[in-house]
Amino acid sequence: MVGKVVGAAVSAVLLGGGVLALSPSAPAVVDVPVDGADTPPGAGAAKGAGADTATGAGVVPKTGTGAAAGTDTKAGGARCSSRRPIVIAHRGASAFRPEHTLAAYRLAVRMGADYIETDLVSTKDHVLVARHENELSKTTDVAGHPEFAGRRTTRRINGHLRTGWFTEDFTLDELRTLRARERFPKRRPHSKVYDGQASIPTLEEIVRLARRHGVGLYPEIKYSTYFASIGLPIEGPLLATLARHGWKDRDDPVFIQSFETWNLRELRPVTRLRLTQLIGARGAPYDLVAAGDRRTYRDLVTPSGLKEIATYADAVGVITSRIVPTGPDGRLGVPTSLVRDAHARGLQVHAATVRNENAGLPADYRRGDPARPAYRRAAGDVAGWLRRLYTFGVDGVFANDPVVARAVRDRVCAGG
Repeated sequence: MVGKVVGAAVSAVLLGGGVLALSPSAPAVVDVPVDGADTPPGAGAAKGAGADTATGAGVVPKTGTGAAAGTDTKAGGARCSSRRPIVIAHRGASAFRPEHTLAAYRLAVRMGADYIETDLVSTKDHVLVARHENELSKTTDVAGHPEFAGRRTTRRINGHLRTGWFTEDFTLDELRTLRARERFPKRRPHSKVYDGQASIPTLEEIVRLARRHGVGLYPEIKYSTYFASIGLPIEGPLLATLARHGWKDRDDPVFIQSFETWNLRELRPVTRLRLTQLIGARGAPYDLVAAGDRRTYRDLVTPSGLKEIATYADAVGVITSRIVPTGPDGRLGVPTSLVRDAHARGLQVHAATVRNENAGLPADYRRGDPARPAYRRAAGDVAGWLRRLYTFGVDGVFANDPVVARAVRDRVCAGG
C-alpha cells in the first residue's frame, strides 16, 4: 500500500531518453538563487590539498599500533583492490561547521571529499531542504522567533512522538528567516562560533554547489513513509532536480540512500542512479514496521537479506558496529562477515559514521585521560580507526572530517 504512494509521486522515467515525468501531484520546480560562494575562514587552498589549520582539520595523527590498528583483510578482502574507497562528507564538514549548511559543504569540498551527504526533508510548499530531521529546534534558532511560537506542536514521526517546530509547517520563505546552529555546542565549541551565519539550504543550491566543484552527491530521503502520507513525497522532486542538472545515469556521482526499503524498491525501475540501503544499529525499517513485517535490520544483513537488497540497491550503508562489533567495554571485537557477504552479492559497503571525538570512537582509539571533563569531546586516534576500516575492505566511509578520511585512504591505498 505504501508503495502506491511513491508510485504516484514518481510516475515515470524514460530511461533511454532520460526524461523525467512527474505526476500532477508533484510540485513545480522552485528555482532558488544560490547563496554567495563565501570562503569559510581558515579553509584550505584547494580541494583535497588544503588543511583547515584554524580548526585543527588536516592534522593527520599517526595511526595506532598493535592489534587494534593492524591490517586485517580477512573480513573484507584486499584493500583498494579495484577502486579507491570514496570519502563521503557526513552532513558536510560537520566536525567544523554547523551541519547541513552551505559553509559545511564548501569546507568539505576544500577538504577533499568525493561526495557530500545531504539529508532531505520537505517544506510546506514542497521544496526539498537539508536537515537531518524535520524538527527544527536542535539545529536552528526557531525557538527564538516569537512569530513562530504558535507553530510548536507534537507529531508522531515513524511511530515516535516529537514536539517542536517542523519543516512541513513552514514555507521556504519562512524557513529562510531562520539561522543554523551547531547541534553539539559543548562537543564542538569551535563550530558553535559559526551559529547564526547560515540559512537552511535547498537541494537546488546543494546540487549547484556540487556540480560547480566537481564532487558527488549522497542524498538521504528522510522519513519517506511519513512525508508521503502528508502529501509531500520526497522522491519525485529529488529525481527531478537531479535530472535537471544532468544526473540520471548509473555512472553519475550520485547515491540515493534511505533507511526504509519500499521507496528504494519503487525507485529502482524508474532511475539508473545508484541506490543505497541504509542499515540501522538496531530496530527495523519503518515501512516494514508499518506493514506488520517482522524483519529487522539484523535480518537484512544476513546473506539472504543482502541477496534481496541486491535486487534493488547498489550499496549498503552500515553502522561500523555491523562490520566490527564492540564489547561492553567499548573495545573492538571480532569482525563480522558483512563486507565479504555484501561484496559476494555485488553490493558496495559504505561505513558510517567516523567521528573525531572520543565519544564517537571505539575505546581502542580514544586518547587522553577519561577522568578529565573534556575527555569525551577530545580528539581521538581517528586516523587509526579509519585505517582499520579501510583495511576491512569497505568501499566508502561517511566522515565528519573529510581531510583525514582522504589522507588515510590515500596512504592505505598506496600501501603505506
